[in-house]
Amino acid sequence: MQTLGEHKLPHFFNYPPYFTLQPVRETREKQIQVWKELILDYCRTQKVFIIGLEQDFPLFSNPAIERSLNHEAREAFLSALVLDGRAEWMDKSHRQCLILWHRIKDWADIILRFVNENGLEDSVMTIEEIRSGIESRGTDIHGMDRTVLMRALKLLENKGKLAIFKGTSTDDEGVKFSV
Repeated sequence: MQTLGEHKLPHFFNYPPYFTLQPVRETREKQIQVWKELILDYCRTQKVFIIGLEQDFPLFSNPAIERSLNHEAREAFLSALVLDGRAEWMDKSHRQCLILWHRIKDWADIILRFVNENGLEDSVMTIEEIRSGIESRGTDIHGMDRTVLMRALKLLENKGKLAIFKGTSTDDEGVKFSV
C-alpha cells in the first residue's frame, strides 16, 4: 500500500481515472465520496486545517502515476465537503478552504472532555496554552487552528461553559472554564 509520509493511501489513489472528474453522474458521486473521505482522513492525521486550491497539496497529485487533479476537480471535491458541513470557503473567490475534520460542535465536545480529563474546571488558560500547552500534547487540540478553536470556544461560551476574555494582544487572550 502506498503512503504519503506516514499516511496510508487507499487503492484508488493509484487509479488514473480518479484524478479526472468522471462524466457519468453515478461514477462521479462515488468518486467525490472517496475523495471527501480521503481528504478528511488525511487532514485529521496530518493536522491540516487549511487547503489552498491553487497550492501544492500532497493529495492532489500522484507522481507515481503522473496524475494531478485539475482546478475543477479540486474545487468539486472541496465544494462537496462544504456542502456536507465539513469545510468552509475562507474567501469569496474559493481559493482557501477551512477543513473541519471535526465539526465545530464536535470540537467543543472534545474541548470539554479535555477540560474534564485534565481537571481544568474553574481554571484559566490562555488560548495559546490550549493550542500548544503541555496539557494538550497528544490530543487533537494540540496544534489546532486558531479560527476553529475560537469558534468552538464561542459555542461553549454561548452555552455558559466558559468565559472568553480579551487581552491587550492575541497572546494574552484567555478562557475561564466553568464546566
